Amino acid sequence: MSGDGPPERGRQLRPTEVKRLNRQWRRQTHARLAVLLDSVTQPFNVGSIIRSAAAFGVERMWLAGNTAPPDHRSARKVSLGAERFVIFDQEPSAGAAAKAAATAGFQVVAVELAGGAVPLHEAPLDGDVCLALGNEDHGCSPALLAAASAVAYIPQVGRVGSLNAAVAAAIALAEARRREWIGWPTGPHHHGAPEGPDRAQ
Repeated sequence: MSGDGPPERGRQLRPTEVKRLNRQWRRQTHARLAVLLDSVTQPFNVGSIIRSAAAFGVERMWLAGNTAPPDHRSARKVSLGAERFVIFDQEPSAGAAAKAAATAGFQVVAVELAGGAVPLHEAPLDGDVCLALGNEDHGCSPALLAAASAVAYIPQVGRVGSLNAAVAAAIALAEARRREWIGWPTGPHHHGAPEGPDRAQ
């Protein structure tokens, strides 16, 4: 099969095809995304969040409280070098980090099971958004919840009442991008999507 045509159904994409597909999506993505971590202490979680952040085009991460550093050995093992694609800012408190994010033009949306929270699919995720996640055990601090412009929770229907912090971050990031992509007149909806003039390689 020629490498120029669409791949046959069910075949894994080759590295060059993945890069081409990612470029197509990147050209349809304009909103800025950021992440705020409020005392996420486990390096494994921090590394995993960094990798998801890089995959979804997060430009900046605010690390507050005693969040594990991105250069921690375990964090780097999980992030697989993705930390080089993200800008990091350290703040002493989540409140200060939220203020810095707002000053940078981001709407801060905390992801937490809290009073007044709305389902993630109804959260205000349009435009430039900073998704804030809290400690693995205690969640977002009261200071962060007070500073956030909105609070959203991820609906769950199973018998487990919470999600791992890194999983919650990935779900929230995917939803923020999905919201931006809704209603495209055209777009790379499948691997074989033709490339028009605006998607020249």
